[in-house]
Amino acid sequence: MHKILMTYDNTEGLGALFSNKEFKVEIHNKLSQEELKELIKEYDGLLIRSEVKVTKEIIEAAQKLKFIGRAGTGVDNIDKETATEKGIIVANVPGGNTISATEHTIGLMLSLARHIPEAYKSLKNKKWDRKNYVGTELFGKTLGLIGLGRIGTEVAKRLNAFGMKVIAYDPFANQETAKNNNIELKTIDEVFAQSHYISIHSPLNDSTREMINAQAIKKMKDGVRIINCARGAIINEKDLSDAIKSGKVAGAAIDVFAKEPPQDWTLIETDHTVVTPHLAASTDEAQVRVAKEIGEVLVDFFTKAIVRNAVNAKK
Repeated sequence: MHKILMTYDNTEGLGALFSNKEFKVEIHNKLSQEELKELIKEYDGLLIRSEVKVTKEIIEAAQKLKFIGRAGTGVDNIDKETATEKGIIVANVPGGNTISATEHTIGLMLSLARHIPEAYKSLKNKKWDRKNYVGTELFGKTLGLIGLGRIGTEVAKRLNAFGMKVIAYDPFANQETAKNNNIELKTIDEVFAQSHYISIHSPLNDSTREMINAQAIKKMKDGVRIINCARGAIINEKDLSDAIKSGKVAGAAIDVFAKEPPQDWTLIETDHTVVTPHLAASTDEAQVRVAKEIGEVLVDFFTKAIVRNAVNAKK
């Protein structure tokens, strides 16, 4: 029997895993790092979401661990190098939350353009104040995408229908996919210089960490608006806050932060920002979808020796 540790308590979509007699699944929610380090010694598999960090220390403490499954896309909360050294497969669900993240991106963009959160709060306070919330249209504007994977491509499809011109930077972009979706591929500096809206859809790695900083913002249009539903550390939050306060950046819509929950509230407290607490993948449909798929990936790995969705499999 394979012993599996789950660090979250939403089991919807995992019926097949829980009913499989070859697995014993135990749920321990809201574990501290020390608690996880102690518990992990006894388990063959680990299922996590974004809130848990699987550090080098935790992986080295594992004695039986063979599989780490991330119910979602981003795996920057897992020390993949140490896992690889120990022969532990790290797998994710790269497409499970695509539509949810796409729709949240567009919701944030519209909220930012039309001052929806501020107008809502004003009216709830019984103020009829139309002149202070005059917005701007998306139609005719240029959207610059940083990252053209599944989510970036779906965002482009929908905003083409809004009448936006879509350009993108992605060193690994599929030329045919871009062409078929009316997306012009550009250099990063061209995206900075030409975009009225910049939406980030890149993974977090050494090349993207704090790529949106004071130097990059100087290259952007005056009055640019920035949206981030990818990873918080891609943006230098202080630099973005300063640029909004100076008027260089008209506003930002942010779903992800360098530290979660935030330790520095500077950007969140800055005017002309729309902020949400990492909700892009948080829909009923996405949660079930990713849970079901990561459960299937785990079962296939342990019962059939089939490796799917691995982000660290050696070639």
